[in-house]
Amino acid sequence: MLQRRVVVSGGGTGIGLATAHAFAADGDRVVLLGRREDVLRKAAEELDARHGESTATWYAADLSVPEQVTAATEFITADETPVDVVVANAGGNVAPSHDGTLASVADSYRRNFDANVLTAVLLTEALLPHLRRPGARIVQVSSIASLRGPGSYGGSKGWINTYTYDLAQRLGPEGITANAVAPGFVGDTEFFGDRATPEFIASRVSQSLTGRPGSPAEIAAAIHYLASPEAGYITGQLLHINGGAALGR
Repeated sequence: MLQRRVVVSGGGTGIGLATAHAFAADGDRVVLLGRREDVLRKAAEELDARHGESTATWYAADLSVPEQVTAATEFITADETPVDVVVANAGGNVAPSHDGTLASVADSYRRNFDANVLTAVLLTEALLPHLRRPGARIVQVSSIASLRGPGSYGGSKGWINTYTYDLAQRLGPEGITANAVAPGFVGDTEFFGDRATPEFIASRVSQSLTGRPGSPAEIAAAIHYLASPEAGYITGQLLHINGGAALGR
């Protein structure tokens, strides 16, 4: 397989970092994006140590800010090498609750829209002119929450699903695929923060049919497949990876 250029947002930890490892194991070059320089630097050093020097580069940016996305895109494309894979993984439930006032509700929805929708859309749209044609792959990271909530987070991930379908329709004639993965409860990530008490984890695990959380590597494996040459006939799809916590539809 030819060495490819892969861009992973939210690539410093969790699913993003596991995804970077999956591509790096193939000899691909990975660009990690995120907001925290120290986290990205550490992740890139880890990738280089495991997969070879110069496997990973990184750029710190808030991908909800157009000017910072433009700067990140200029960094990624400085050598004019086409981008083969975009994995839009950045985001999270950054506004898990509100106090019931309209101002608080509005703030909750705006925060999760910025964190989950704008980070994916702005990066993807900025990189569209630089994607390899034909053959590029786009994978958006959605969530089980896009099917059943909660509120502003679930809504933002539902938008990711529809954005994926739009991308597939726009880019299919150019030989580019666009798909999304929707993880259920995944352990060993920073996603839930202080909420990840033993009781919280047990409540999430109990919803699955497999009796365990998913792992970042399992989500990364699905992303890796959707971005592979063998998946060229798969586009406009939402792949659920949730241990049966929500049945396919």
